[in-house]
Amino acid sequence: MRSPALLAALAVLSLGGVVSAQNTAAPDTTFVYGDARPDAPELAARGKYAVGVRTITATNPDQLDILKLGEQNPDPRVDRTLTLEVWYPARLAAGQAALTTYRDVLGSGPNDPKRPNTPFEFAGRAVRDAQPDASVGRAPLVIVSHGYPGSRLMMSYLTENLASKGYVVVAIDHTESTRADKAGFASTLLNRPLDDLFVLNHVAKLAAPGSGSFLSGLVDADRTALVGYSMGGYGALNAAGAGFSEAAVKASWGVPGGKLAVRQAGNAAFERSRDPRIKAVVAFAPWGAQLGFWDAAGLAGLRVPTLFVAGDQDDVSGFAEGTKRIFDLAVNADRYLLVYENARHNVAPNPTPPAASANFEDFMHYSEPAWDSRRLNNVNQHFLTAFLGTYLRGEKLGAYLDLVPRAVDGKTSLNADGTPKPDHTYWKGFKDRTAVGMEFYHLKPR
Repeated sequence: MRSPALLAALAVLSLGGVVSAQNTAAPDTTFVYGDARPDAPELAARGKYAVGVRTITATNPDQLDILKLGEQNPDPRVDRTLTLEVWYPARLAAGQAALTTYRDVLGSGPNDPKRPNTPFEFAGRAVRDAQPDASVGRAPLVIVSHGYPGSRLMMSYLTENLASKGYVVVAIDHTESTRADKAGFASTLLNRPLDDLFVLNHVAKLAAPGSGSFLSGLVDADRTALVGYSMGGYGALNAAGAGFSEAAVKASWGVPGGKLAVRQAGNAAFERSRDPRIKAVVAFAPWGAQLGFWDAAGLAGLRVPTLFVAGDQDDVSGFAEGTKRIFDLAVNADRYLLVYENARHNVAPNPTPPAASANFEDFMHYSEPAWDSRRLNNVNQHFLTAFLGTYLRGEKLGAYLDLVPRAVDGKTSLNADGTPKPDHTYWKGFKDRTAVGMEFYHLKPR
């Protein structure tokens, strides 16, 4: 017979509620998102810098308010304010603990009874408002864009890791596209690349000498990478030069009034918006190809080195007709494709927070059914370290990207002193028996 306590707990779960203790208890710091598992590949380890984190806002004035567009209001305008989370190399006081608490919400927009906006907390290995570490010099900039809906905090395992390695990382809460304020999809379709480019310009101003910002002198915006997940990948690719197709502009359910044409391949304004400061892109499960938003002409405009990461069972962005198609058609980019075999769409986020266990949809917004999320996080940290180090800083990490395509085909062949023999092909940086379930491809520009 089930106990009354168990029946009460099941009742809470069946109503989609969240046990209050999950929301109010202090986050467990014995394991923090991004910590390396024993089987983590070599470059997943955190770098030499302590990490600071700050929250700032930025306002892009006089932007098209696409959700208010109509016959009676053909050009509605709004000052578009974005919340940004900034991670950076920091200098801590002696004995200061590198811990912080992040506060986020679950759900799928306001007023959704099936997925209410439920607050939760989790721990991070960073220090709020810490002093920047000037010894890093002018650090490359990494701009991070979340999925739909999502939040600027949903890839903290990666943002902290990159900051510890000498990058300044800025993650965007895309207004009308977060779990807290999700609104019409047209806003996400139009504003993602525009937000990315605005944030790049804004951070460049803050980095200038005499700006009065803590970022002054700390950031080299001329060496910028865009990292995007799902709709974030969609926006990052477009911001970096991949133009949208005519079908995307004309989609009846998309951006009304043909307003997406401003980001269409061949549009003069779009071509002028190419920003030479963007030196690399990482696109996790980028959205759009499966619905015709990308075609060969538009993807030919992507000319910067790009790392694609996807599951071959992606049921949101698609794989063969989705990410793999984008990878194949981006013929003018030096590009890589990391494939997680049997993974679906959630190859980028933090592990599922305990608070999400009370709601299946919230749980599946993070969970990857065939993979352990901590393992995915560590592998992502490893490959982004190699890729960004190679293309933003010119580090000699190419051996970590020169791999046999199928991990399972790699061969361990070492001399007695541990040095590799000529026939050694095991994936560099992976411990013996751990490079499995993955594929890695490299295509050079045409």
